[in-house]
Amino acid sequence: MIVFWILALLLAAAVVALVVRPLVRRGGAAPLSARALNIAVYRDHLRELDADLKAGTLAQADYDRAREELEKRLLEDVSDEEGAAQPHGARGLALAAAAGVPVLALAVYLAVGNPAALQPAAEPTIGPAEIEALVGRLAERLEKTPEDVQGWTMLGRSYQVLGRFEEAARAFRHAAERSPKDPRLLADLADALAMAQGQSLKGEPERLVLRALELDPDNLKALALAGTAAFEQGNYAQAAALWERMLPHIPPESEDARMVRTNVEQARVLAKQGSAGTEQTAAAGVTGMVKLSPEIAGKAAPDDTVFVFARPAQGAGMPLAVLRRKVSDLPLAFKLDDSMAMTPAGKLSAHSQVVVVARVSRSGSAAPQPGDLEGLSAPVPNTARNVEVLIDEELR
Repeated sequence: MIVFWILALLLAAAVVALVVRPLVRRGGAAPLSARALNIAVYRDHLRELDADLKAGTLAQADYDRAREELEKRLLEDVSDEEGAAQPHGARGLALAAAAGVPVLALAVYLAVGNPAALQPAAEPTIGPAEIEALVGRLAERLEKTPEDVQGWTMLGRSYQVLGRFEEAARAFRHAAERSPKDPRLLADLADALAMAQGQSLKGEPERLVLRALELDPDNLKALALAGTAAFEQGNYAQAAALWERMLPHIPPESEDARMVRTNVEQARVLAKQGSAGTEQTAAAGVTGMVKLSPEIAGKAAPDDTVFVFARPAQGAGMPLAVLRRKVSDLPLAFKLDDSMAMTPAGKLSAHSQVVVVARVSRSGSAAPQPGDLEGLSAPVPNTARNVEVLIDEELR
């Protein structure tokens, strides 16, 4: 019975993919994501399972096992796709530019881009509560089957998607203890530990990364993390060398390769600058105050999220430093500096002029939405003090 349901799930996914392919190739049609298809298939089979159980054609034990397989596959698909979308680590390889922030970096990047062009098509959704429930059941099952390396790995990645990095680190540690020579697990554990200790690779995370590279010198995530660790310590030449080792393993025209090359170039520039570059980095930082205009204050709830970030004054790009607070914290005294950087190549100190943006997000997402409240400063030096930002505009 279990084999039947697994095969049915796989066949259904394949059929849906074949049917949808002509639609997504049509000009102007909205793309359908693999995640949407996975969720749709999951829900369809769950309904069938419920119907069979109710009709008496499926025993409770078989129902439980079949549902467990469906949930496990859904969690794996969701965590894999979310991971691929993050700019941290081997998830799309954008971690070449990050000390960590797998979810926030992408979210804040959308805040300064063209979100309208990135809006997904209407699709079946699965809410945070459902994901939390699935993750909780997986954690309970692993208490009974603690030798399941794949299960611990999946649980770690699921916790990372949810931003629960300490729990992710514990799950990856369970997996790594049972498979100590797997460089991917060591890199995943280092990544989660770094996030749990304030986005720093110092200490155990760095040691794990170096061990991963001993086992596999070409492991992309380990190379990215090792380069980031070297960059954090001011070893810019070493960071450039480590990141450059990634390039032969990435499609040369891809966005990943472009970001890695940018990081390499930035590290080389700082290496040449030597102590002058270090002094410049230490001096950079913008301070000021964010206030909410009384005219629109009634449109913001105390628990609404406030994003404050600096972006380059010229052109668009990933934010250079980010701060997240709540409306109840306003008026807010802020400081933005390189410790809040999204990527090593995107530090505030590398841009002489920046713009400070403050946005009230009702949804909690950094991507601007109609109804969000926003204010921004004029271009200011990256060492500006007492910058005032008034949130006085409602986005339409």
